[in-house]
Amino acid sequence: MIKIRTHLTIANKMTKHILLVCLGNICRSPAAEGVLRAKAGQRGLNLVIDSAGTGSWHEGNPPDARMIMTTDKRGYKIGHQRARQVTLSDFYEFDYLLAMDLSNHTDLLDLAPANRDCDIRLFLDFAECEEREMPDPYYGGGDGFSQVVDLIELGVDGFLDHLEDESE
Repeated sequence: MIKIRTHLTIANKMTKHILLVCLGNICRSPAAEGVLRAKAGQRGLNLVIDSAGTGSWHEGNPPDARMIMTTDKRGYKIGHQRARQVTLSDFYEFDYLLAMDLSNHTDLLDLAPANRDCDIRLFLDFAECEEREMPDPYYGGGDGFSQVVDLIELGVDGFLDHLEDESE
């Protein structure tokens, strides 16, 4: 039997709220937010999407200029975003908190209240790739940003497939 995705199943059910999380919320998570928004829109899915960092030192700043340039080249617009830190309310307002690496994942689990309503997962657990952690391109060269967006696209495709499977 062949499984056919309608890409409309989630729009007809309760809207899912997704928070993408990295360390400073200026490279990986804002890029993942931009890619997820674009690809969810292409599939006709109605999701609430945001991003945040476990640290607060970039709060209020736009994404890293190198990530803005990399995502712009692929048609994803992220320059309007502003960094923010994860808050206690995020654990109740979002259905999924998706961490970019194991350190972010551990930080989220440490911050999470026992009665949280969200699923805290590694973002790349949904990707068809060997990597489990999204590398941080901040201290590397321009190629690192492009490689991260490659992984983000894989993760987003897998995550959206997961949501569609979950809604069936």
